[in-house]
Amino acid sequence: MIDHTLSLPSLLFSLFCSFGLNFVCLQPQGDYIELHRKRYGYRHDHFERKRKKEAREVHKRSEIAQKALGIKGKMFAKKRYAEKAQMKKTLAMHEESSSRRKVDDDVHEGAVPAYLLDRENTTRAKVLSNTIKQKRKEKAGKWEVPLPKVRPVAEEEMFKVIRTGKRKTKQWKRMITKVTFVGTSFTRKHPKYERFIRPTGLRFTKAHVTHPELKCTFNLEMIGVKKNPNGPMYTSLGVVTKGTIIEVNVSELGLVTPAGKVVWGKYAQVTNNPENDGCINAVLLV
Repeated sequence: MIDHTLSLPSLLFSLFCSFGLNFVCLQPQGDYIELHRKRYGYRHDHFERKRKKEAREVHKRSEIAQKALGIKGKMFAKKRYAEKAQMKKTLAMHEESSSRRKVDDDVHEGAVPAYLLDRENTTRAKVLSNTIKQKRKEKAGKWEVPLPKVRPVAEEEMFKVIRTGKRKTKQWKRMITKVTFVGTSFTRKHPKYERFIRPTGLRFTKAHVTHPELKCTFNLEMIGVKKNPNGPMYTSLGVVTKGTIIEVNVSELGLVTPAGKVVWGKYAQVTNNPENDGCINAVLLV
């Protein structure tokens, strides 16, 4: 029996209780995984496990494709066909043909104007096409780098285990033994929550960058670490090893774009082992 003298919230609560529903269970109870990651960070092998899981996805997908029957099989095949078509379009967009079409070498009668003298090598349309493709390549992050292959660095070499706490069994902290880069506004976490320790003696903010065309070396400020070939975890930590792509401030070199804008930051690849030499040597990607 419902008491009609109750207020609306009390009435709703009594209805929930009469149907045997627990109103408290409908409320979110907190995101414990995110809180734990904020305090203690990821597992030591989290990104490696994630990479392996993604690598195994193709085998799982292949198994589903072979076993799917009827309408499910048709839908799956249609979805995969669309994905492959999109992938082929993307690859074709990034491929740049090295062959350039020659303009016909017909002999022109009379004098040629000065503004037509530079049009004897390639057609204007092809030059524009190559420029656009180059810009697309840069956006996609595809570069022809001086060191296309580098030796992978093992985790044992990259990290040193730090024992912490009263009982020496706690081994969840890691000290990075390689050169790192941190920004000017960087502040350390509280030691209780700090998972990775970057020693101040191995933090670098400048690099010796060589311009391959000018054959000159400049001491430039680093802006950030774009990509470490050993993995995304090292990129996010700012670890600088041989083959790492870094971003440097080239405003003092006076480089300009074809549109006349001053170039502020450009990428460079590290060509030495900074932890051995005590400095970062890099080659500018032009």
